[in-house]
Amino acid sequence: MNYEEHRVVDKTCTLECGGSEINRKTSDSMELVLEGSDVGIWVYKGKGAQTLFSVVMTDQILILLERQFLEAVKNNILCQGPAWRVNASKVNPLYDSVLLISDHSIFPDGIINVAPCISVEIKPKCGFLQNSKFIAEANAVKRTISRFQMYQVLKLHQGEISCVSDYDPLDLFSGSIRKINKAIKELFTMPQNNFCIFLNGYLISEGLAGIDSTRSVANGKFEDTLEGIIRADRGFRLNSFLYLVAETILISKVLGKLLDAQKLDLIDIEGVIHAYYNVIFQYYKICGEWGDSKVSKRCPSLYSLSLEDNLKIVRDYMIATTTKDCSLMLSFKPKMDEDQMSLHNTVYLESMSLQNTVCLEPINQRFDYKAYFIDLDMKPLKKMVHYYEQNQKIVSCYTPKEKMKYEPPNLVNRNEY
Repeated sequence: MNYEEHRVVDKTCTLECGGSEINRKTSDSMELVLEGSDVGIWVYKGKGAQTLFSVVMTDQILILLERQFLEAVKNNILCQGPAWRVNASKVNPLYDSVLLISDHSIFPDGIINVAPCISVEIKPKCGFLQNSKFIAEANAVKRTISRFQMYQVLKLHQGEISCVSDYDPLDLFSGSIRKINKAIKELFTMPQNNFCIFLNGYLISEGLAGIDSTRSVANGKFEDTLEGIIRADRGFRLNSFLYLVAETILISKVLGKLLDAQKLDLIDIEGVIHAYYNVIFQYYKICGEWGDSKVSKRCPSLYSLSLEDNLKIVRDYMIATTTKDCSLMLSFKPKMDEDQMSLHNTVYLESMSLQNTVCLEPINQRFDYKAYFIDLDMKPLKKMVHYYEQNQKIVSCYTPKEKMKYEPPNLVNRNEY
């Protein structure tokens, strides 16, 4: 029976366990139970999208938990995980079971294959501009500025970030290699937990971004890390790698499917909130208090819909909201034997000569790659009012003039492509 590295979905911490210990706990019914005494064989890995790791048989999908195990995990990660993650995601000791999913930061054969595997986790965010007729005139900026960019200003005011990012999801979803490459560079420059890099399944991107004096040293070490992966001279490997990510996003067309799902949000939260209150049989007082006469005249059209139609609007919005906050995992490994057939897709990284960029020497290198979306657990319906209130805060806080005050420094040479 084949073995494959898997994740246990819990979103609180990342641990790894040896397969022999797992097999010891496996019963004839392929059921696995983790007890309090088992916590000692798990090792914290520190991944951003928090999960539990274990090596188990591929047809095991359910793991039962004892409360003592989760309580022990909670105590263990308090001193090992980053403070922001420990505070943001706490272990719920009341869980009695978890689902098992594949670890997409490696290839299925990554444990035995000699080729290194480098992966990126990208949170693309919302890739389109809303143009709903239910958007109030006071919020018209939503039709021209991406939600991510507006949200940056609010996060800055709330002290969640120290500097706004120049990343724009519209660039990533544009279908233009130049804009996609720019977006990847901006994510690398200021990741804010939206861009992580893994080598053979382990996070290596900590310390690569920021505005402190150690950044150039960290990037130099990353160039050394890429030596066995990217066949380019030192000083060119980082930009070659970022271009590889951009090129793969373009040729795989993987974001097109994600965008289709995001666009299930047809009428924006400013319209969906009314459908939500129709579903729970409450009249939303904002309909009678809305100062925007054009929008208020359109509200009755929502209240005349059937319960089934309102449910569809709410359901589609929750699906869209989930896809706006999921992650894309892209994994690469250089082809060791050019003549050997691969079960995975192949991307070809060659010399690049784009206008206003540095032309790299030809490296003529092929990579196997795979792409998967993760973190697709549905958002809870009870957060609908929160989404509406958050929308109002984001828009009211943003003005183009104010954003210009907080332009980030030029941390990556944008002339190097």
